[in-house]
Amino acid sequence: MLGNKSKEKIIEIGCTNALTKLKRTIPYGWDLNLYKGCSHQCKYCYAIYSQDVSGTGDFSIVAVKKNIVELLEQELSSPDWRREIVNIGGVTDSYQAAEAEMRLMPEVLRLLIKYKTPAIISTKSDLVLRDYDLIAELASLTYVNIASTITTMDETVRRKIEPYGSPGPDRFAMLKEFRKTNASTGLHVMPIIPYITDSYESIEQLCLAAAHSNVHYMLPGVLYLRGATRKVFFDFIQKEYPANYESLNKLYKTGGVGNAYKEKLYGEIVNPLRTKYKISSSYMNIIKEKLSKQ
Repeated sequence: MLGNKSKEKIIEIGCTNALTKLKRTIPYGWDLNLYKGCSHQCKYCYAIYSQDVSGTGDFSIVAVKKNIVELLEQELSSPDWRREIVNIGGVTDSYQAAEAEMRLMPEVLRLLIKYKTPAIISTKSDLVLRDYDLIAELASLTYVNIASTITTMDETVRRKIEPYGSPGPDRFAMLKEFRKTNASTGLHVMPIIPYITDSYESIEQLCLAAAHSNVHYMLPGVLYLRGATRKVFFDFIQKEYPANYESLNKLYKTGGVGNAYKEKLYGEIVNPLRTKYKISSSYMNIIKEKLSKQ
């Protein structure tokens, strides 16, 4: 089921291009974001800087790019297009609440099928199951990866840090369904939040669910705080987890945690648990295998 329904306001905007070329090429070189703004309202979002559509600090406003499908077809049909991997939802979730009404993703998927374009779809919503048949068809033609960010199995915590995403168990159920297709599936444990979601028990619950869902890989990442995200996050911590405020403030003197914390987290918790539950840390082999068959 979808998460708690947010009270987002949907406005329309135009855009000059559908695909955004990235500086890197691995594992993908292009981003596709159908919306500006995101209704999930995650308190740790690295892209908070881009989510304030109105410029007023009102994160409930979501803008839909009304001409993006038309532009996407122009770009994919170009003789210059090399069918490179497109990352869908790098800055904002393409299956957030607004998509239930706007239904842009089915049109996007039909274009990807038409032009046999590989894609990575990242989402915190099980709304993606609505497009199961289209994604399965695309995965029969080219590389497709369905990835879900799941930070905790504790719903009390999840409702605080990402109030309008789908519950963690629903996201895992979604990944398990897509495992029946030719798509690869991945668990992104990003971010791991120190003192809140970083315990052995918390990570083990995620690994258990990942193993049950038979995901192809698991990628972890520790919380990083930059720009506007830092203020939003610490305001949230002060309100919901005041006992952790000083410890987190000390740990995050800069944007990231120190090596000592990361070495302990990965060396004593994450890596041993991935080994215990036989979960791969690599997705590049899957990409190479799928694309080599095109």
